[in-house]
Amino acid sequence: MKVNQAEFVISAVRPSQYPEDGLPEIALAGRSNVGKSSLINRMIQRKNLARTSSKPGKTQQLNYYRINTDLFFVDLPGYGYAQVSKTEREKWGKFIEAYLTGRELLKLVLLIIDLRHPPSKDDQAMYAWLKHNGLPVCIVTTKADKIPKGKWQKHIKIIKETLEADKGDPLVLFSSEIGLGKDELWQVIEERIGYVPSGAAERAASDEAPEAAEQ
Repeated sequence: MKVNQAEFVISAVRPSQYPEDGLPEIALAGRSNVGKSSLINRMIQRKNLARTSSKPGKTQQLNYYRINTDLFFVDLPGYGYAQVSKTEREKWGKFIEAYLTGRELLKLVLLIIDLRHPPSKDDQAMYAWLKHNGLPVCIVTTKADKIPKGKWQKHIKIIKETLEADKGDPLVLFSSEIGLGKDELWQVIEERIGYVPSGAAERAASDEAPEAAEQ
């Protein structure tokens, strides 16, 4: 997908604030500081649209980013940050659960995992919960540039085995620093939302027109 326009729309803290554009939504889930904002910035080729923070647990809303007029990236609150109060974690959990299970426009969840480390207990719980609820998942392993290329497959194997990942779920090796995996991840997203490039439908129709006329 060629990104011509990308904009931050809203930090939603309640369902009434969700956009009403009717566009498909791609949610990003992962532990705090796993690199979700950096991934968004790389995918849209912008440096600072998605807000990165050195303070884990800062994102406490659903941050919506509109991409062209095709879809939304929805950055979910990071999980697994111990210094956030138990009450706050429970409140976020209910909010996120309601979004994930009730939002009809949600087409795919990107589960972001740090390639350098085995999935945490929270990562494992999130993946199991997503699968239990029948949600479509793509596993994205970030920070690949921090590991020698020759060790990538070893770390991917550990992640798959620790998560007990479904073989049908795509896994994308990703690096926000060097752009690794960007095109592959766009392909996964495009297939999931049924994306048709602008003008493609018109070209297809015009290609079929002579045949139809001959009949």
